[in-house]
Amino acid sequence: MRKFWMAGLGGIAAGLLIATQVAGPLVAQEQERNRSVYQQLDLFGDVFERIRAQYVDEVAPEKLIEAAINGMLSSLDPHSGFLPPDDFDEMRSQTRGTFGGLGIEVSMEDGVVKVIAPMDGTPADDAGVEPGDRITHVDGESIMGMTLGEAVDLMRGPVGSEIIITVVREGEAEPFDLSIIRDTISVQAVRTRIEGNTVVLRVSTFNEQTFPNLRDGLEDAIEEIGGLDALEGVVLDLRNNPGGLLSQAIRVTDAFLDQGEIVSTRGREDGAGERFNAQPGDMIDGAPMVVLINSGSASASEIVAGALQDHRRAIVVGTRSFGKGSVQTVMPLRGDGAIRLTTSLYYTPSGRSIQALGVSPDIVVEQPRRIAAADEDDEPVARPFRSENDLRGRLDNQTMSDDQRRQLEDEQRSAEAAAELRAEDYQLGFAIDMLRGLSAFNLTR
Repeated sequence: MRKFWMAGLGGIAAGLLIATQVAGPLVAQEQERNRSVYQQLDLFGDVFERIRAQYVDEVAPEKLIEAAINGMLSSLDPHSGFLPPDDFDEMRSQTRGTFGGLGIEVSMEDGVVKVIAPMDGTPADDAGVEPGDRITHVDGESIMGMTLGEAVDLMRGPVGSEIIITVVREGEAEPFDLSIIRDTISVQAVRTRIEGNTVVLRVSTFNEQTFPNLRDGLEDAIEEIGGLDALEGVVLDLRNNPGGLLSQAIRVTDAFLDQGEIVSTRGREDGAGERFNAQPGDMIDGAPMVVLINSGSASASEIVAGALQDHRRAIVVGTRSFGKGSVQTVMPLRGDGAIRLTTSLYYTPSGRSIQALGVSPDIVVEQPRRIAAADEDDEPVARPFRSENDLRGRLDNQTMSDDQRRQLEDEQRSAEAAAELRAEDYQLGFAIDMLRGLSAFNLTR
């Protein structure tokens, strides 16, 4: 019995020794880490007091603290930042669909404000702002070296007032100015149009109205065409869509999938991510789809395009998307402000992260740049198209019935309309032609 107790005590002693040898250094490391953090906080407090007491001009303490918080967050990545109460209110207004401003989504890249995309029908869009533009001056004042929040503040102003932004654009030899009149931005999340028997869904942003707008517009368009049997396909136009609410991106994707994963997120801790799956029900019953993207398609747009591409539910056409594959969580703070913090990355159903890579289209189609029209005197005169029908003494076709002739005329009008659309918007015209081709060869459902 005594031997048993001795063995037990020896085991306990050995366990204590091992625990002390393993845990001791870990505890010491944690204590040293905490000590270092406290020393850095003391350093921050010392610098804060020196500035408050000795800076040449008196500085409001709350401004110093706000700047320190913003600097800390903006040092992490271009999308994390501090939202003072006014900015937090404006952000919530944007997700509801109405706000004041220019109508551009911007980010900070290498200390320069870069346009992700102008929003459809906004002052920035009307003024000719393009994705990828870099803004260097606002009303003649350089914004180089400012934080993103400071630059955005400078671009704000009363509705109806003018702002001059200086833009550097790839392909342009010199910077140039754009005049923009600030306005109240009321974003229509989804615009629906019908081209022949194809429905075009132009999704400009992902706010609280996006899925309801898309659902209602699509249902009305299908009814106008004559039902799902008459539908040749759907073009989901996500060009220049800077993103928005993750929940809306999931609902839009789910509208065209019967099953499977839509997107997953992975954070810092193992098992802390989320996975979102489609529910049964495809609004267009498997009809073919083309998704249009470009360099202004970001975030939520890329979730939709990536998911539909991975499931082979849609053909993605256009140019490579922006590549914002991170998820920001808005965390309200005391005092009505908030922080926007990058907390995870999202992954498409195949497990790929598009962070800094973007979604690559299945078919690359560049949008030709608009070229200013030359003087009328300099424009070349196109030679008129001639056919057999124009020849004197031609033989008339007596084999065609009136119905066949009307069908031929309808097809000709449709082809002419398609040509006009390609001249107006080449990428969209290409997408519609592709859907018509799939329908003609019965490669759809």
